[in-house]
Amino acid sequence: MRGMDCPPPPPTSTASADAHEPRGARRTRIKICGLTREADVDAAVEAGADAVGFVLYPASARALTPARAAALARRLPPFVTPVLLYVNATPAEVAAGLAALPHALLQFHGDETPAQCDAAGRPYLRAARMAPGFGLLDFAARFGNASALLLDAHVEGYGGGGEVFDWSAIPPDVPCRLVLSGGLRPANVAAGVLGVRPWAVDVSSGVEASKGIKDAALMRRFCLAVREADERLAAAA
Repeated sequence: MRGMDCPPPPPTSTASADAHEPRGARRTRIKICGLTREADVDAAVEAGADAVGFVLYPASARALTPARAAALARRLPPFVTPVLLYVNATPAEVAAGLAALPHALLQFHGDETPAQCDAAGRPYLRAARMAPGFGLLDFAARFGNASALLLDAHVEGYGGGGEVFDWSAIPPDVPCRLVLSGGLRPANVAAGVLGVRPWAVDVSSGVEASKGIKDAALMRRFCLAVREADERLAAAA
């Protein structure tokens, strides 16, 4: 199984619950990102999401204020983790988000250095933009304190832009938990789970009716596809 050597996720995450399960039985975690509405938070939880992402990047069409993110996060039941996504934020901006959501997992999706990510003193995901020739092993070594690396497509700007990158470019021996992202949707996420065997998958635009507006049926189909892929892996183990 790829990626079992990174530091454990934070206590609020469900990601450590099955650390001792047999290889074929491990459940792929699901993060649904870019939530902006109460109904979408409720639908994501009902669909089976393990984590929900709130974008605190003002340039994004899905951007929220810390106060709005906190209001949405109050709807989450126990064991569903809120994730705050930042892009090149200042320490004060990160601190404002954590003041509003003290137990959130952080996600750094810009050009942050290891020192900048570590400075918040909180568990975090570090996004890796998978450009051709990208040195993922070197990147993983630099960000050894990350709870996981989130692999996304390399496009202009920040975020995956709904594009799929070449999964075959992922080395087989990355010494870190991996979160597969970039262009995932209900139709292709099973292939990603089966081919990459990530710790988790992350989706945003692939379950949207429009930017920032999630589609409850697509979220259900996405989560069901992940679970069906897990069952296939368990049966083959």
